[in-house]
Amino acid sequence: MALPTIFSPSRNCWRTETAEDFSILVDADNYFASVRASMMAAKHTIFFIGWDFDARIALGHPKVDDGAPRGVGDFLLWLAHRTPGLQIRILLWSPAPLASWARPANLPHLLRWKWNRQISVRLDGKHPLGSSHHQKMLVIDDAVAYCGGIDVTLDRWDTREHLDDNPDRRRPNGKPYGPWHDISSRFTGPAARALGELCRHRWTRAGGAYVPLVEPAPVREEDAPHVSFGKVDLAIARTSPAYLKETAVTEIEQLALDMINAAKRTVYAESQYFASRAIAQAIARRLSEPDGPEIVLVNPTTSDNWLGQIAMDTARARLAESLRRHDTYGRFRIYHPITSKGQPIYVHAKLMIVDDQYLRVGSSNINNRSMRFDQECDVAVEAGSSEELSAKITSFRNDLLAEHLSTTPETVEQTIHQRGSLIAAIEMLRAQNAEASIATLKPYETPEISDMEKWLADHEILDPEGSDAVLEPIEKRGLFRGRLKRPGRRRAGT
Repeated sequence: MALPTIFSPSRNCWRTETAEDFSILVDADNYFASVRASMMAAKHTIFFIGWDFDARIALGHPKVDDGAPRGVGDFLLWLAHRTPGLQIRILLWSPAPLASWARPANLPHLLRWKWNRQISVRLDGKHPLGSSHHQKMLVIDDAVAYCGGIDVTLDRWDTREHLDDNPDRRRPNGKPYGPWHDISSRFTGPAARALGELCRHRWTRAGGAYVPLVEPAPVREEDAPHVSFGKVDLAIARTSPAYLKETAVTEIEQLALDMINAAKRTVYAESQYFASRAIAQAIARRLSEPDGPEIVLVNPTTSDNWLGQIAMDTARARLAESLRRHDTYGRFRIYHPITSKGQPIYVHAKLMIVDDQYLRVGSSNINNRSMRFDQECDVAVEAGSSEELSAKITSFRNDLLAEHLSTTPETVEQTIHQRGSLIAAIEMLRAQNAEASIATLKPYETPEISDMEKWLADHEILDPEGSDAVLEPIEKRGLFRGRLKRPGRRRAGT
């Protein structure tokens, strides 16, 4: 008998559609290889929607040799020349002088694209002051789609080994960068066609001409390393801020809350940030329950940009300390992945897995901006009564933990079964890794923060909860406003 679904269109998702095949691509080595192959098979349309873009980077392994140009800028021109009927549309965020696409190295490619009738580029500036276009979507011939957290830009490529010194992990100018962990999804069928509709909405909203849907052709099989979930019902969830006559869309936040509230045993999440008041409050409620779930969050050690370090890292410190006061039963942990030499592995993935039932991946972080202020898109599956899909969700979570803990998914599974606890299993494997000096997970330690940093975080100056909050008086803002306050004793008669 089918179980009730958690998905509710117009509440916690935009719509649900069948994905004939749904898979996860872990880290950009696999993602870039997959999208390169899919784009080479394109016949009619490519929609490329991203937050950041650099035309110089290799789309695929840095040493890919398949007869096409390595650099994505030249690769797109090559695709257009090879397939005369192909139309390529690129939508990028337009934050005026701060635009990454405006870096000098991109300008020659932008000019060459401008003179090519098959390639169109639009800049999305239709958002409230301070908001960003943060979605990372790619749809090819309305038949195969990608949705996740990986931008086609600098510093993203890495393998699942996250080696300390990978000679291929370099910028186009030869400068090395550190290990980077990321996730995206690939799917086909009606769900891919639906994401194509969303891309068209974003394109026409930014001033582009409407592009008719095309009849989907058979899709080539995935040959990049991936985790396949087979045929599933896929929910597509969005965040979109209130802007002019457009009402706010907060489907992603509601879906995250519903998933946390539905958890029976475990919530496992990976995110670049942890700064959402609403999510922290939901976690606090579950931690206060004697039989509530264990909650494990994997974050980077620190943010990779000044805004993140000032706003997000400080908010995480404040929320983590508050949640520790609520964590009477010891069921909440934040960890950071590090290499065998102790080098931080930057976590850019945006993922949540609840029990063996729910999996969500996309562009949204666990912060106020992603929940209410930026343009975001996530996709999610639920196992329902399917034991096969339940097993695949659990296996994938164990696969990710195995990557972080330098072991095998089977060992992770056995250790969880042996210890009867996700956190206890992680701690046991961490202890073994410490003795062997290999890559592992490191517990979060609350840093010292200044009074100014506390003020910025507590008043959500750089991480507002929506377009209305930007103009809200300071005295009405607050990271802890009505939330995360440790319950006191009730007075008699109340």
